[in-house]
Amino acid sequence: MKAGYAVAFEPIHARQRMGQSKIRLARDGAKFLMIIFKIVTLFSPLRIFLPISLASFAVGFAYMAWTIATQSHVTNSSVLLILFAVVVFLVGLVSEQISALRFEGRR
Repeated sequence: MKAGYAVAFEPIHARQRMGQSKIRLARDGAKFLMIIFKIVTLFSPLRIFLPISLASFAVGFAYMAWTIATQSHVTNSSVLLILFAVVVFLVGLVSEQISALRFEGRR
């Protein structure tokens, strides 16, 4: 769909599954999350990088505002959090461009 191909969804009918799942939450959960993160960063990287960047910026800015109000100076921690947010956002933009280039050649 992201590459511009037409996609049609067809309903399927399957019989009820028998037995129990072999997937265990503790053992397979981390592997499953890593697979999901890899797929999301492959097709739409800003869905991962933007929330991390916004959260880091919000925490850094709030901490900066609090230290300015209470101690009348800016701490290194707040500056590092804001810089981290900027770097993560820029990495996300580069990843988004690389992702877009992968699908541009197929059109």
